[in-house]
Amino acid sequence: MVRVIMGVKGTGKTKQMIELINAAAKSEAGSVVCIEHGSKLTYDIHYQIRLIEAKDYALQNFDMLKGFISGLHAGNYDITQVFVESLTKLVNVSAEDPQVEHFLDWLNDFGEKNGIKFTITISADASLASDGVKKYF
Repeated sequence: MVRVIMGVKGTGKTKQMIELINAAAKSEAGSVVCIEHGSKLTYDIHYQIRLIEAKDYALQNFDMLKGFISGLHAGNYDITQVFVESLTKLVNVSAEDPQVEHFLDWLNDFGEKNGIKFTITISADASLASDGVKKYF
């Protein structure tokens, strides 16, 4: 399952993400992971959440991010939820790029096969999202 939170800067995406992450820390039986761009969530999320600073891994495109997420799962089959803050900033693409939709579809398939829920934020006007991205709102 994939859930996308999309909006322009200042619309409360990060605040909503923090609330969802902290709720998952209390309710999830498995491990919860948060992949962020920058280190802005460090002091706002529960200490049990595995917080990963994506800049440390130079994730330059969606293929690298797919490999990274696959590797996380391979190293820990107990992961039940993954949060990705600022998806398009992680891989440096625009929200309108067709690769975003393809990645979300891959992520949805990967999550269904492995029992992982994904929550993603994208910083862009939600009206610019394709129908393929909107299905994850």
